[in-house]
Amino acid sequence: MPDRATFKDTPLDIVQRAQFAWSDILRRAQGNVVGAFGFDPREHSYRVLASGPYWRLRDYGGRGSSATPLLLIAAPIKRPYIWDLAPAASAVRYCLRQGLRVNMLEWKPASRLTGNPGLDEYMQAIADSIAKVSKDASNSNPVLAGHSLGGTLAAIYGASAPKSAKGLVLLDAPLCFQPGTSRFRDGLVSLVPPGLSGAGSFPGSLLSYVSALASPHTFVWSRLMDAGLSMSDHRAMEIHGRVERWSLDEVPLPGKLVHQILDWLYREDRLYRGTLKIGGKAIGPGNLSLPTLVVVNSDDDVASPMSIRPFVAAMPRGQVQVIEYPGETGVCLQHLAILVGHEAFRTIWPKIIAWVKARR
Repeated sequence: MPDRATFKDTPLDIVQRAQFAWSDILRRAQGNVVGAFGFDPREHSYRVLASGPYWRLRDYGGRGSSATPLLLIAAPIKRPYIWDLAPAASAVRYCLRQGLRVNMLEWKPASRLTGNPGLDEYMQAIADSIAKVSKDASNSNPVLAGHSLGGTLAAIYGASAPKSAKGLVLLDAPLCFQPGTSRFRDGLVSLVPPGLSGAGSFPGSLLSYVSALASPHTFVWSRLMDAGLSMSDHRAMEIHGRVERWSLDEVPLPGKLVHQILDWLYREDRLYRGTLKIGGKAIGPGNLSLPTLVVVNSDDDVASPMSIRPFVAAMPRGQVQVIEYPGETGVCLQHLAILVGHEAFRTIWPKIIAWVKARR
């Protein structure tokens, strides 16, 4: 598959994506019903610091002169408020309370107005956001932090421009996509045919559907089990309900980005193999030389330990620290536990904050 391709949908692609575009609308409507029972997000206030055709940079404050700037890279899947579900389950508010300056780069839902960006364009958005945050923080480069595919994007950027940030925090971010690294990866590759069209937009509900088929244990059975185990804990049930509401908030993704993630990363493992080209330059784990903190949930199959450890082992020595986290009950999806779990905020986030502040 060439790195630069002209994409064109077949009539079958158009029909299938149109069907799931309606499914996006239906699932968002279901989410509104769940939200009406008190599970809507309660986000912290923010201002828009900068924006582009397909991205927007949020500024949450924390503007003390000595505060360490932290730039959160949202995952392109669903809405970014998973970082800020409610006051009791909010990584954004936790970081603000610890005296950090917090910004977030979010991705606008794909549409005709946003174009069809891919990895190169997403890397440029990160570069533009870093420049804006740095200027706003008296020319102090930020620490980057990303969860899931947001962390993967942050790692790709860090490998392509290692001197542009003070550090990198990766939370359950898959980095190595070799066969056997996770049931989710193997199932996804077997279900999605190679050469998926990158034209137009890709419905979020279609990606959710394929993910559930690829790993029913992760996206179906474990969720039901978590709901059952949370029944006697009001706090856990509230978080579970809020995550379920978030999971229904589907957004379309750029077809070009989905094509590149599925083929270049999940199928061909270009990032770990050192053959992923960003701006014409091939990058891999050996290029990720900035200080990096990696948090691994041992109970997460989406970003399993084996999808992270080989990459970490191939990074320059002395630049990476790994924190193991066993997961917890009352988080709906283990892949999200580090962002919403009570135990995560009690035991893991203090270590993350200490590491970030040490970069000052």
